[in-house]
Amino acid sequence: MKILVTGGTGNVGGAVVKELLKRGAKVRVLARKQPEEGKLPAGVEVAIGDLLDPASVEQAMQGIGKLFLLNAVVADELTQALIAYGIARRVGLKHVTYLSVFKVDQFRDVPHFASKLAVENALREFGVPYTILRPGYYMQNDATLKAALTGPGIYPMPIGTAGICAVDTRDLAEAAAISLTQDGHDGQTYDLVGPTLISGPGNAATWSRLLGREIKYAGHNFDQWEQQLRGRAPGWTAFDLRAMLQGYFDRGFASTETEVARVTALLGHPPRSYEKFASETATLWKA
Repeated sequence: MKILVTGGTGNVGGAVVKELLKRGAKVRVLARKQPEEGKLPAGVEVAIGDLLDPASVEQAMQGIGKLFLLNAVVADELTQALIAYGIARRVGLKHVTYLSVFKVDQFRDVPHFASKLAVENALREFGVPYTILRPGYYMQNDATLKAALTGPGIYPMPIGTAGICAVDTRDLAEAAAISLTQDGHDGQTYDLVGPTLISGPGNAATWSRLLGREIKYAGHNFDQWEQQLRGRAPGWTAFDLRAMLQGYFDRGFASTETEVARVTALLGHPPRSYEKFASETATLWKA
């Protein structure tokens, strides 16, 4: 059965594509334009289309049995997701695995959380078999912090001091592939979390040890962080991500031992730790 992956040329979707191929699945990726040579593994089909163009989405779903639905954090995320899901229902797909977010129902004031919650509700209301994945903070977000960590020596993400859950995107990709290639996952919602919580001071200490220099946590001045982000991203993005991070701080974003045990059972191995991710990343930077 062939599987369509949206967002398959990005970091998360690309990891899902690789995991599906490991399991012998046939994969088609929906992309706005033809990917550069080598961007996708050999054997992956490409359908050119846009999630805001229902005709191109329907064309991309011809001959498809299942869908991995990943939507970027964009202003029209909800519209894109509901178009894709509506077409999936129309053409009779056998399963949809949807990428939501951890504690989505507790952050309804965060625009992209609210969008994902609406999509979850649609999945549960209509008849297409589904699996919902709810990942925590992506560890791989911090792979983009090289300049701050190796330059001024600061850990700039305002994730607070209480501890939040985080997931390695490789574990996310495994969970997605499992849900799409094995039986027993219809109607399930999985919280995807790491083995331990992370914090601003804790991550700073981890990078200090790995990089052999003092790294300081920049703190959690959300007004300042949002203002800085506006210099390199749209204002709505800065607002959205600030609301998310401040929500972590104000309401908590911690996982439980029960959730760790459940994802361990799903994957068949313990989830990867932030320490492991950071160690691998630091080694690449030094190389």
